[in-house]
Amino acid sequence: MSADQQETTHFGFQEVETGQKAGMVHGVFTRVASRYDLMNDLMSAGVHRIWKDAMMDWLAPRPGQQLLDVAGGTGDIAFRFLRRAGSGAQATVLDMTESMLVEGRRRAEAEHLAGQLDWVVGDAMALPFEDNRFDVYTISFGIRNVTRIESALAEAYRVLRPGGRLMVLEFSQLPSRPLQRLYDLYSFNVIPQMGQIVAGDRDSYQYLVESIRKFPDQQRFAEMIGTAGFGLVKYRNLSMGIAALHSGWKI
Repeated sequence: MSADQQETTHFGFQEVETGQKAGMVHGVFTRVASRYDLMNDLMSAGVHRIWKDAMMDWLAPRPGQQLLDVAGGTGDIAFRFLRRAGSGAQATVLDMTESMLVEGRRRAEAEHLAGQLDWVVGDAMALPFEDNRFDVYTISFGIRNVTRIESALAEAYRVLRPGGRLMVLEFSQLPSRPLQRLYDLYSFNVIPQMGQIVAGDRDSYQYLVESIRKFPDQQRFAEMIGTAGFGLVKYRNLSMGIAALHSGWKI
């Protein structure tokens, strides 16, 4: 492919060469790692914790299960999973940004969960694991940052055991246009400013807001999961559709 025919993708509202996006996303999360959990609490007024608990309620972890949490950074989902699953459960947290994993390891040690966790630097589109390894694959607020979502879903299918489950928590679209407009006003005017004040980084949070608007809506994303081979695909809206949970099974 010649230089003027380079494939492009979106980085927020920018069009960038496909090969550049992963590095740009890596830069965003490297910069925000130390304030990531605090900013999640501030941006959502703590509601992200309710969404993650709802994810665990639907997932219903069981003893002995093996979890792969992709884009799992600071360990929020993995910690919840291990507490719910009980004896014999293990979690592997994979993230492309090592500084996010460093923050996660610190939290794991403080919460006495380090013995049940592995931390791996890796790419959602090329997982460094053998086929049919995990019982559960989760990704929370991360899949919209992947360069090729279809490749990430194909990898999720590959590493899950037959009967394994995929669950995705991601920002989504409100079904009401007036409510969506109000939410957009908050997102574009408050969140980047908050990022500047708290994390000293307006641009990263401007990207994160824009990336939400570029992500497929609930039905379209459900179709993408089905196309990747998953069965029994369903979704549930959270907070009227500000976020959504998608579930699928490797049958």
